[in-house]
Amino acid sequence: MKAGLFGWLLGVLLICVTASEATAKANPGAADLILTDARVYTLRWGEPARDGKPAPDAPTTDGKWHPDAAAVAIRGGRIIYVGSDKGALALRGKRTRVIDLNGATVIPGLVDSHTHFVELGAKLEAVDLTDVATEAEAVAKVAERAKSVPKGEWIFGAGWDEGAWANRYPDKQQLSAAVPDHPVVLRSLHGFAIWTNQAALDAGRITKASPVPVGGEMRLGADGEPNGLFLNRAATMIDAAVPPEPPAVVARHALKGLTQMAADGYVMVHEAGVPAQAMAALQQLEDEQRLPIRVYAMLSLRDPPLMRQWIARGPDRDTDSMFVTRAVKAYYDGALGSRGARLLADYEDKPGHRGISGDGYGFDRDLAKAAMQAGFQLGFHAIGDAGNREVLDFLEGEFKADPTMARNRHRIEHAQVVSPQDHPRFARLGVIASMEPPHAVEDKTWAEARLGPQRILGAYAWRSLRTAGARLTFNADNPGSDHSIFYGLHSAITRRDKQLQPAGGWYPEQRLTIEEAIRAYTSWSAHAAFREDQTGIIAQGRWADLTVMDIDPFALAAIAPEKILAGRIRATIVGGKLVYQR
Repeated sequence: MKAGLFGWLLGVLLICVTASEATAKANPGAADLILTDARVYTLRWGEPARDGKPAPDAPTTDGKWHPDAAAVAIRGGRIIYVGSDKGALALRGKRTRVIDLNGATVIPGLVDSHTHFVELGAKLEAVDLTDVATEAEAVAKVAERAKSVPKGEWIFGAGWDEGAWANRYPDKQQLSAAVPDHPVVLRSLHGFAIWTNQAALDAGRITKASPVPVGGEMRLGADGEPNGLFLNRAATMIDAAVPPEPPAVVARHALKGLTQMAADGYVMVHEAGVPAQAMAALQQLEDEQRLPIRVYAMLSLRDPPLMRQWIARGPDRDTDSMFVTRAVKAYYDGALGSRGARLLADYEDKPGHRGISGDGYGFDRDLAKAAMQAGFQLGFHAIGDAGNREVLDFLEGEFKADPTMARNRHRIEHAQVVSPQDHPRFARLGVIASMEPPHAVEDKTWAEARLGPQRILGAYAWRSLRTAGARLTFNADNPGSDHSIFYGLHSAITRRDKQLQPAGGWYPEQRLTIEEAIRAYTSWSAHAAFREDQTGIIAQGRWADLTVMDIDPFALAAIAPEKILAGRIRATIVGGKLVYQR
């Protein structure tokens, strides 16, 4: 009798426990953070068509976008509710923080899929030469900085435009005369040229007899000696001459760059071409739990010892860590601005010259193959139409030899000039086009001179690639371009610069819709990092990675796209934590 009673009580207890567990699952409990009175665009609806037409279930009425939610509730770093204010506030507890956004817009957390945030952090401390128009102006800025720097210390600057200055490149003369007592290194906007003074050449013991790397050019003066300008892979000669930065400085630059990206609304960045020193700094920051946003690292193929170490180890398989290493950055050709990009035919403004690529640019095929075989995603820097075709040929050959390699979502970084014949190959091979909207509106003043009126039609061709079925992901390749999301979105949907030029847009047929542009910085970038199941849309169970802005880009795109440029980030939330709030 007692045994039967005990069994009955145990059964009742188990039923109660099961019922309470079911209740707990149905009612997740109090939220840590609730966002209310918001214009929430979740991106939970279907993908747009290749021509940009929204899916049937997209939140549009008579062609006008409207938010599909008003509130978001977060607990334990994940989203537990998306819907109405009333529904979200029902999850309010004693310790819940509630933020009334007063009509601000919430979208899935922004991802910049090709950054150099360590360089960005360093640039924030260096002489800023962005938008400097003349050599004399740049020299004056460096000379002013030299007044506050102890004699003999290195001075760094960055941002002069190697594309715009290509027909009037500077040399060491003015810089050496104005700043004789400090080695000076001035990196170009996109990093494919370095301008130095004589003190830097002396410190690096660089003379006319110094060996120049394959794929590089060391300009010489009338005296036959280096004139201070190093193009394409020759820039590595100066990199080798600069004393290595202490680990603490690298970590400081990394943290400064990431903090800036957080302030600009980004919840994750893909850092392209990370060498060993930066990898160590990032690992330290993660171990100390100091990374403000998520970092998806692309190892540098130009660092063979680091690559061999990681090939033996294999890529990270987890996605939850703040610091994940799963990709490799490989340089295949040079830049269009410095005429290093490999073209199928001669440069329009330099007959007889077609640029450099592959082995001629130091691309290590065997190391790239080994990384692919180990399971790494490869991101190939390819700018010219020949460079892009050769990369596609390389990948197609490897996929035929080992079909499993095609699963790793390989990417072409920039995909800047692509022959129309090669557009469909991106989709067929499953290769992601990782592109920069700002580059098109910044390069428009000289790009056609390099390519001519026919080839330019296949350049910066976002719509053509989308129409051909390619997957896109967008970024700014900072610090070479302004990574402001508002600038990026405006560039993508208007093909106009910050001065709203040209009036009708530069080759406007390549514009994207506002939905496509936002997806290229959110859900499509999440897919490029194998994280489409954790982030990229706002839905229950997803990471609470959100970006809050003071404008509604969906609404403005149709009525006043230029007003997008005036947008500001209100808050950045990563894993449910406010990492930035205006």
